[in-house]
Amino acid sequence: MSPSERDSTMRRCLDLARRAWGDTHPNPMVGAVIVEDGHVVAEGWHARAGEAHAEVAALRALGRSPREGARMFVTLEPCCTHGRTGPCTEAIIASGIRYVVVGTTDPNPAHAGHGLDVLKAAGVTVETRVLTPECDDLNIIFNHWITKRSPLIAAKVATTLDGRIATRTGESKWITGAVARQDVMRWRRLFPAIAVGAGTALRDRPRLTARIEGEPEWCPVRFVFDGRMRLAGERELPALYTDEFRERTIVVTSDQGGSGYIRRLEAAGVRCWILPSIHGRTSLAAFRARCAAEAITGVYVEGGAELLSGFLQAREIDYLFAYRAPLFLADQRALPAMRGLRTERLDQGVRLENVRHASLGDDQLMRGHVAYPGKLAIDETVT
Repeated sequence: MSPSERDSTMRRCLDLARRAWGDTHPNPMVGAVIVEDGHVVAEGWHARAGEAHAEVAALRALGRSPREGARMFVTLEPCCTHGRTGPCTEAIIASGIRYVVVGTTDPNPAHAGHGLDVLKAAGVTVETRVLTPECDDLNIIFNHWITKRSPLIAAKVATTLDGRIATRTGESKWITGAVARQDVMRWRRLFPAIAVGAGTALRDRPRLTARIEGEPEWCPVRFVFDGRMRLAGERELPALYTDEFRERTIVVTSDQGGSGYIRRLEAAGVRCWILPSIHGRTSLAAFRARCAAEAITGVYVEGGAELLSGFLQAREIDYLFAYRAPLFLADQRALPAMRGLRTERLDQGVRLENVRHASLGDDQLMRGHVAYPGKLAIDETVT
């Protein structure tokens, strides 16, 4: 098999894995194929936690013993421990397959590479690092969760060329075009939770659901950060608190929020997380810890600027999705995406790593892991 054929086969595995987009948490998405005489004869993917892993699904789809010389391609190192399903290494060895091609190794520090060692010890030839960047990128949420036991907190911004998210009057719909907005829906479908600030919820009245053509509307956990319970004090509660998904809404507030408002929301079927506050703001570290305790593996933070700035200043953004439109405002009073730092030198700036780019109609997406400098200087004059 030529390198191009090998890469093409692994890309097919990636396509299969994405069929379970957003459905496998806390497990990774994984795809696998079985190749005989240069042809794919069986395919499988991990559909959801507790169900068959991709390797086993492919073997079941084959429905017979693999022929001599068969190869298995899989995006992630086969597991070698007992969990809700048996080890995939045992299934591969028992099948008689003697050549396995792996996209990337298991990121779990307790397991990384051990599954490969098990296969090799059983006489299986293992080829690794095929489309590794793509295979790693497939599972940004799982990779963060399994290595840090903490949710991946990702921020999303949609800006003009000069980094503004709204005009001086607050107009922001729409900075980016329809293709970019549909891409946001795709990422909403991946993340177990979405978060916005009270100001955004009050101004934009969002549903915070994934609405993708041809698929049913899907609702993640919906966090609304409202330390002063502004929305709960409205005469008519917003749709986030009254629609058919209201039991998926959690209001994140502080002990200053007011017990009366909390009772009103809970009576409507909305949960409240009462977290400690620091200088009048809800502790974002406490929020991260609460998400981890409830096994919420990823949070997609959509704004507004005050909430995003708070996460940035607290060093609580792990990943950034930055959409950019071919438009500039050239107005210093237009609203920036984030603020509150005092950055005097370029090496004090916040950078992205493992950066990926996409063109979405006339707009662009840059995304990657956030790399903080040694120390963030906070501008105390910015409120």
